[in-house]
Amino acid sequence: MNEDYLGRIGTLIRDARRHQNLTQTELADLLRTSQSAIARIEQGKQNLSLEMLARIGEKLDSEFVAVGSTVPQNLRIDGGVQLAGEIDVRTSKNAAVALLCGSLLNKGRTTLRNLARIEEVNRILEVLASIGVRTRWLPDSNDLEIAPPERLNLEAMDEAAARRTRTIIMFLGPLLHEFTEFSLPYAGGCDLGVRTVEPHMSALHQFGLDVTATHGAYHAHVDRAVTPQRAIVLTERGDTVTENVLFAAARWEGTTVIRNASPNYMVQDLCFFLQQLGVTIEGIGSTTLTVRGVKEIDVDVEYSPSEDPIEAMSLLAAAVVTESEITIRRVPIEFMEIELALLEGMGMKYELTPEYPSANGHTRLVDLRTIPGPLTAPLDKVHPMPFPGLNIDNLPFFAIIAACAQGSTMIHDWVYENRAIYLTELTKVGAKVQLMDPHRVMIEGPTRWRAAEVICPPALRPGVVILLAMLAAPGTSVLRNVYVINRGYEDLALRLNALGAGIQTFRDI
Repeated sequence: MNEDYLGRIGTLIRDARRHQNLTQTELADLLRTSQSAIARIEQGKQNLSLEMLARIGEKLDSEFVAVGSTVPQNLRIDGGVQLAGEIDVRTSKNAAVALLCGSLLNKGRTTLRNLARIEEVNRILEVLASIGVRTRWLPDSNDLEIAPPERLNLEAMDEAAARRTRTIIMFLGPLLHEFTEFSLPYAGGCDLGVRTVEPHMSALHQFGLDVTATHGAYHAHVDRAVTPQRAIVLTERGDTVTENVLFAAARWEGTTVIRNASPNYMVQDLCFFLQQLGVTIEGIGSTTLTVRGVKEIDVDVEYSPSEDPIEAMSLLAAAVVTESEITIRRVPIEFMEIELALLEGMGMKYELTPEYPSANGHTRLVDLRTIPGPLTAPLDKVHPMPFPGLNIDNLPFFAIIAACAQGSTMIHDWVYENRAIYLTELTKVGAKVQLMDPHRVMIEGPTRWRAAEVICPPALRPGVVILLAMLAAPGTSVLRNVYVINRGYEDLALRLNALGAGIQTFRDI
């Protein structure tokens, strides 16, 4: 390897390490080498074998070398062009992961129709396969067939795949019906700061689950004599904690009342799916769910998850930042109404078709046509709230929209410790973003976008925000290490190219 190449690889490794909040010494311990060796690698002064590069990539959740892989590592964007045409919203990432976990409740065959083929789903499928679940994509489709074994083999779990997704925490609810003792690896996923799992433990404790966290794993013990004696009040209205309690309640023969439950889109999809499994659920779409479970579930079932409101917001933001008129089809309007109301207040114009149903028979869809025009900053700060408020995952897209608007906008991300910090990466492509504290940024618009080379933030939505900004920036930009985007979006670059974007995928090796 020449010195220039070693230097570039060293920089990539250094930045990936910092994104994982690891010191050189901590990374050295993971690799069973010395801190001085890590320092030489990051300075480009150490020859590297492909084996060592692969080991470093595994520990840092970054793909430095791939052989025969179809997953893009980097994106090259020729920006400054308007988009045009029509694009469909794909089905929900977060519904997909909930339904995959929910399939563990069923002894029969589960078929999920039109599922998102994304990296997050791939990691869960790797975990499921390792413990004995048979899955296959049906020919020429995005339909996934899932068939469980007689008994799950948790000892064989693919820990590397499990650690690359936060979804593993959602195995607690289904598995407590199958085992009295089991262990799960610590959860991974986006790097968004400390997100406590205490609400999960507190709620599931009422079903007899007791969890001890030791180095690298959750160790669970289930006391079958313990059952809910009163309503379960969630200490936070979280999506995944609501789903975990639904899993626990689904196969308990009594009646479970869940208060302060999330009524968000993925929770509703899970409720509709559980109803098809024979579970009775009242209050879907509200913050109080009443669940009457069944002891055993053994049915062949098909379910179609609804469309993804976060992807719909992503495409809407792409239209705004590129000043484009596009038609976004199959928008789940119930979960976009607050966002659209806020955008209307900023001066955005758009047209909606009459509503029609999603394939799940419940979710209301519309087609949305964007109309380019000037925007002004909102009078108040922009902040998320639990549904039916502005979706937490849609908040980062208001940062790029605010950068297009006249005036100053404060974005307040009170949920995550680090995500607001990642929005400051927009400064590299020309935005004026001032970090007020770990949760708030002030954005001054409008922006004169400029091309740049940026390493993708290790959080899904901020990564897409940088990509969309590059679509608006005249010239050629490079976004490196985009695995995190592929976790949540299927063929995003190809689909944007169909609207007129110029995005190429490439690798350094």
